[in-house]
Amino acid sequence: MPFLPTAAYSIHLEVALDNIPNTLGRLATAIGEAGANIISMGGFDVRGELLVNDVVVNCRDEDHAAAVVAAVEGLSGVQLLHWHDRTFNMHEGGKIEVVSLAEVNDRHDLSMAYTPGVARVCMAIHENPALSHELTIRKNTVAVVTDGTAVLGLGDIGPAAAMPVMEGKALLFKEFAGVDAFPICLDVSDPQEIIDTVIRIAPTFGGINLEDIAAPAAFEVEEALREALDIPVFHDDQHGTAVVVLAALWNSCRLTGRRIRDLSVVIAGMGAAGVAVGRILLGAGVGSIVGVDRSGAVYSGRDNLNSAKAWFADHTNPDRKMGTLAEVLVGTDVFIGLSGPGLIDAANLRTMNPEPFVFAMANPEPEIRPEEADGLAAVMATGRSDYPNQINNVLAFPGIFRGALDVGAMDITENMKLAAARAIADSVSDEDLTSTFVVPSVFDKLVPYRVAEAVAAAAVADGVCRA
Repeated sequence: MPFLPTAAYSIHLEVALDNIPNTLGRLATAIGEAGANIISMGGFDVRGELLVNDVVVNCRDEDHAAAVVAAVEGLSGVQLLHWHDRTFNMHEGGKIEVVSLAEVNDRHDLSMAYTPGVARVCMAIHENPALSHELTIRKNTVAVVTDGTAVLGLGDIGPAAAMPVMEGKALLFKEFAGVDAFPICLDVSDPQEIIDTVIRIAPTFGGINLEDIAAPAAFEVEEALREALDIPVFHDDQHGTAVVVLAALWNSCRLTGRRIRDLSVVIAGMGAAGVAVGRILLGAGVGSIVGVDRSGAVYSGRDNLNSAKAWFADHTNPDRKMGTLAEVLVGTDVFIGLSGPGLIDAANLRTMNPEPFVFAMANPEPEIRPEEADGLAAVMATGRSDYPNQINNVLAFPGIFRGALDVGAMDITENMKLAAARAIADSVSDEDLTSTFVVPSVFDKLVPYRVAEAVAAAAVADGVCRA
């Protein structure tokens, strides 16, 4: 089954058409026969005997986009004046900027915003350092920190190549929860260097969002920073993913009448996200969990386990199941993929219990495409925005930090994460709950604030707020 065209590979075509009947029809037909999808078309600009128009087309991948361009170029009566990749065009020059909150229109404004008035504010903070959370950008600013070692499903591509993702994260912080965030891409090679660097820059920020740091370094970095700093530290790949997965699982159970404690779950991928998902599912009462890495099933006593996997092995897989992913999938209820593309296929799904939940979340390419799982899964979810049931961290991290910052939280506790998951799950009403809608839309602007309210209440209850 061919994969559907997506906005991730959309192109913009500027074309000039001969002003005669059927030229536009032939253009549309050529694009359709090439397997692409016309998303929009602008108004015509008459230039002599030519009609100039802008056409936006979704394609399947870069090769498909090139084929569509070639098809248009080969049409008589059609001139391709210009085309560009819309995704690259969006990223040109970056996706965020600094905007001033205070106006400086005259000497009076200048004397308050800067010297001499600013000196009074500096001394107030010197005498009471906690005021930095009220009188500076710390009140609403988060650092998005990475070393570029585990970017999306692309792997270790380095800090410079990681910047577009970190910019995107900062964009989402602002758009969905009004949190100011800034990407910090570190050119380091040792976890201790990340720890030391973040500690040194921490006075600038009200929270630290760790991102795309490979395991096991991710665990070491987060643990050390949580211990060293009095501001929230949150590794989104771990805990943001875990929060949304739990919300989706709760709602999948609500939809199908199952109980979470009765589920048997297989997690493919034992990096930071996989271990965190296992931890939160254990806390939520999931009955059976088996993790799988490149060496097969993770079980207590297995060789080549890092400290995080060893903890996972000691708390899951009580029957010490061994074998490959395909082998441990047999007779289970839930597949959670946090690994890489094409890991399983329809044949694997047929070995699971009837109507399994399939959360294939590798990005940009999932472990199995929804087209391949069609008709086999009771609930199918991915990490992509171009399919239903996007298990996307944006449902979690903006609201979690919004709530933490609002009450001056100094940590992100397990109860705060569970509260966030419940708020996300409860954002889908009984009337809206379907197999293609087990998590709310990422564009539901109320979700981050529901999450923020729940997280803030949990922070207060846990006693982790700054006095």
